[in-house]
Amino acid sequence: MKSNILIVGVGGQGTLLASRILGALAEGEGSDCKLSEVHGMSQRGGSVVTHVKIAPEVTSPIVGLGDADIILAFEELEALRYTDFLKKGGTVVVNTQQILPMPVITGARKYPENIIGELKARAGKVIAVDAAAVAEEIGNLKTVNVVMIGALARSLGVPFEAIDAALKATVKPKLYEVNRVALERGYAYEEEK
Repeated sequence: MKSNILIVGVGGQGTLLASRILGALAEGEGSDCKLSEVHGMSQRGGSVVTHVKIAPEVTSPIVGLGDADIILAFEELEALRYTDFLKKGGTVVVNTQQILPMPVITGARKYPENIIGELKARAGKVIAVDAAAVAEEIGNLKTVNVVMIGALARSLGVPFEAIDAALKATVKPKLYEVNRVALERGYAYEEEK
């Protein structure tokens, strides 16, 4: 597997765990993987970005502008904010959840409308997943990131057994079962047309 992936979200959404699962997947397939997390006020719901590069040999962990094969976004506005990193014809896998940033909450700004439409205009392919609803059905909102990893794995053609093994190698044993359900649901997610 060879891919440059930018994982974006807001603080507390689990971008780092998602990147570690992808790292374990790469390791299980015998690929090299480098991760780099960059964030602002992540503890206050600020933007969080994790760079993931997977290839036979990776020299730098940073995904440059126009260099991402995939943007994995845990929130719509964060997906839109980082589309300059997407290469031409790249894919965006986006959670349709909207988390209002402070300027929107205070009324200083408006949350943009039709973000999914804007993403479709900028990307080669957009996979929109209502991961928050799936996680709520499972009964654990903290599994949104794993739902998204499942959807990403399926879009990449990764066998379920391989991504499941990566999940098992990454999460604590007591959290594996609920996360496995989230992974299955994300992997099987059918986008509404």
